[in-house]
Amino acid sequence: MNERSHQDAASDRLRALVEVSQSILLHRDLADLLEDLALRLQPVAPFEVVSLILHDPAAGRMRLHMLRGPLPPLPIPEGLPVDESPAGLVWQTQQPLLLENLEHEDRFPALIPYWREQGIRFVCMLPLTTAHRRLGAIAFAATHEAGNGEYDLEFLGSVAREVAVAVDNALHHQEVQSYQRRLARERDRLRTLLDLNNAVVSRLDLRELFAAISSSLRQLFDCEFASLALHEAERNRMRIRALDFPTGKGLIREEMTVPLDVAPSGEAFRRRQPLLLNRAELERYPHSAIEAEGLRSVLCLPLVGRTGPLGTLNLASLRESAFSQEDVDFLRQVADQIAIAVENALAFQKIEQQKDRLAEEKLYLEDELRAEYGLDEIIGESPAWRRAIEQVRKVAPTETTVLLLGETGTGKELLARLTHQLSGRRTRNFVKLNCAAIPTGLLESELFGHEKGAFTGAISRRIGRFELADQGTLFLDEIGDIPLELQPKLLRVLQEREFERLGSSQTLRVDVRLVAASNRDLASMVAAREFRDDLYYRIHIFPIRVPPLRERVEDIPLLANYFAQNHAALANKHIETIPPEAIEAMTQYPWPGNVRELENLIERAVILSPGSILRVPLAELQMPATPQNASPALVDMERDHILRVLQQTHWRIAGPGGAAARLGMKRTTLQSRMRKLGIERPEAGPLSEVPRKSRRR
Repeated sequence: MNERSHQDAASDRLRALVEVSQSILLHRDLADLLEDLALRLQPVAPFEVVSLILHDPAAGRMRLHMLRGPLPPLPIPEGLPVDESPAGLVWQTQQPLLLENLEHEDRFPALIPYWREQGIRFVCMLPLTTAHRRLGAIAFAATHEAGNGEYDLEFLGSVAREVAVAVDNALHHQEVQSYQRRLARERDRLRTLLDLNNAVVSRLDLRELFAAISSSLRQLFDCEFASLALHEAERNRMRIRALDFPTGKGLIREEMTVPLDVAPSGEAFRRRQPLLLNRAELERYPHSAIEAEGLRSVLCLPLVGRTGPLGTLNLASLRESAFSQEDVDFLRQVADQIAIAVENALAFQKIEQQKDRLAEEKLYLEDELRAEYGLDEIIGESPAWRRAIEQVRKVAPTETTVLLLGETGTGKELLARLTHQLSGRRTRNFVKLNCAAIPTGLLESELFGHEKGAFTGAISRRIGRFELADQGTLFLDEIGDIPLELQPKLLRVLQEREFERLGSSQTLRVDVRLVAASNRDLASMVAAREFRDDLYYRIHIFPIRVPPLRERVEDIPLLANYFAQNHAALANKHIETIPPEAIEAMTQYPWPGNVRELENLIERAVILSPGSILRVPLAELQMPATPQNASPALVDMERDHILRVLQQTHWRIAGPGGAAARLGMKRTTLQSRMRKLGIERPEAGPLSEVPRKSRRR
């Protein structure tokens, strides 16, 4: 090379150094700087490959930074340990490293064979160092062995020093920007914490609280899904109480429940630790709705309140790796704050429910105080009545559903109250509802309650009878009048002990003992498809037949005297006696209205009586020889029942095993009823208390 060529080369190198210096001033972004340096070094560097290998102090490794542009980077495996990298040696010793013949180089076995495969034959590395710190190394490589004079180590050292300043400035700029971004992120997170704090102190409704929480978190995290799942201890399941997933397919819904062992929320709840799952980890839940909804990143944070774990706050994204460990650490603090808010909201919700329930109980109990009968009014000594009472005493201590069957006015409600008072639920509510007295459109609301706005006229939330009777007894009178379309919901609450108020998706659980009553033939209604068979079998566990008053005539004098004294006290009168003829007339009357009809008659008699003797309007009790003016259905029912018992006793009337004892009547009363109903034994001859063979003797 002649002197002129040497001068031109030196001039080009000097110009390149000036341009490198200018590049330092023009670029603050490291990627842009590296690309510009590659363009400026290409004309003066006799190498085909130029790369920067910078030290990563956090990982303790040397990492490749590519010079984008015409010059390709030196191929280096990502993240080599310092001791295994030639750039690491240069960084440690701060001395240039020349690898002039790679065919005979036996150092760096993890790297040299790889370079040989790539066609590299010569490598020159120089330290990148400024007055402030050691950065790494710059590498120049060629696919041919370098000859004498093809490189100028002094020039390359000058280039390395200029590049070091440029890289240091760019890294410093990156660090400043990173610090500023970190400050901005911290500011945003502090603002989020402040917003959350305002939300927890100003909202006590659980859904309103979650809406505020979700809105605050969406401003900070790019997530499409947020939910609040609370643990149900009685079923050991997680229930989604609030959900924010506007782009969802509907596979994940509010109020849906999942077992603890098949959901990420359940795992986070059990472990009481945040659970961060990316796409690979989500494969542990192959049949969950998470995969079907297309979610690729899930973060579940346990909510632990003052009384223990409550549930989880769940965030998810359609993108992979949407949450960093830094996000997890921040959200762990958020979860502690949210747990307090959720605990307060649940406590407020419980207080409000108790408040509503107490208000309903107050009204209900005030109504109960005005009820017609009390338990001390269970009056009767007849065998038929005693049998019914004995059955109640046997079943009351259990949790079995009781079905009271009998005509209207026979005292079914009294037996229902007795069942409650003799049970372990006696200290809780006894709630009654006459299903026949409520319009069909309002019956569901009466049973299960409704939310405000559930239907026209629902101006406030109402607690239903099932909620009111929780831990107590619910008496459903005339259950046969419940419409068919409502019966499945009734069956569900009896079997699963859960239901939803009208206008609400929240599932409520109750513990209620049911006593039902009906004056209708439910079995015939089932056959006629007027009553669901599954509901019938669910309530027909322990049926008790309540005898009509005509089968307990021995109790008529007792009941008449009791009603006379009660109504006389109310009318400020004094009744001392009831005439025998009045008693006889009352015992002969069939009483189609049963005890209720008897009480109404006595009340009228008290009003009409001028003195201490009860003047019963006997004209109302006059019956012809055949009961023509009685209800045909009642007459036929009574006649068939007496005939059936007579046939079973072989027409024996008196005695311990006779028909009178089985029917709970006196012998004379049964004979009188048989004459009025036209009942005669098949054989000729008068009615008898004993078989005909005995009389012949």
